[in-house]
Amino acid sequence: MRKKRLSVMDALGQDKADRRIAILREIDKGGSISQAARTVGVSYKAAWQALDTLTNLAGVALVGRAVGGVGGGGTQLTDAGRELLQAADALVRVRAQVAADVASGGAAHAAAAQLAIRTSMRNQWPGVVTGLRRDGNLVDVLLAARSHGALPALARVTRESAQLLGLASGVQVQVLCKATAVRVLPQAQRPDAAPPNCWSGRVQRVARGASGDEVVLQLEGGLQLVGFAPPQSSLRARAAAFACAEPSALALLVPDH
Repeated sequence: MRKKRLSVMDALGQDKADRRIAILREIDKGGSISQAARTVGVSYKAAWQALDTLTNLAGVALVGRAVGGVGGGGTQLTDAGRELLQAADALVRVRAQVAADVASGGAAHAAAAQLAIRTSMRNQWPGVVTGLRRDGNLVDVLLAARSHGALPALARVTRESAQLLGLASGVQVQVLCKATAVRVLPQAQRPDAAPPNCWSGRVQRVARGASGDEVVLQLEGGLQLVGFAPPQSSLRARAAAFACAEPSALALLVPDH
């Protein structure tokens, strides 16, 4: 049977400032997932979610059970898990140097640093968390854009994801949303009591399509958003329109600092 190979960059490429590697490190120290969760400050369920995600990304088992012994057994890292920690330490040093270079290079360098994130989500903008609202096992994350006016937005994530990302008021994030999750309609159809994530603007471009018209909308404040209107819509360049996206359609990424 061929031994599976650890995919270090797949595992670390998704781990920015969240707490997944910290959980793995604490398991290595104490041999306990529950203790690691308490030390990092997340729930036991969130710790397991972190391990499951890292294992999927790495492609190999990162933890195993230690049977018997003086301590009565527990959880221990596999060789692949320890290798991943070593790679994480090296990556922290590299990222610290890159962050220092970006900080000294101004806004253009900061924007270029975001290009390292490759994703199919065409809508991306820098934001900051302005508040959190707990709703059962879900958390509503209130957001504002950092460089395009206030642009209030609302993202809905699980409690575990909020813990792993360390979300709190003032935390800077990258907001991402698929273009196919954004619905664009004429401004005249905007409801008086608009739901969260309804933004007004002006149409910049329209590409007609049988499955829907792709619309580039410039929002108040200058941010450009890509979404879709129904096929053969009445939207034209410079027309007033609005875009809507469900809170669950917004994904959050916490960059390194």
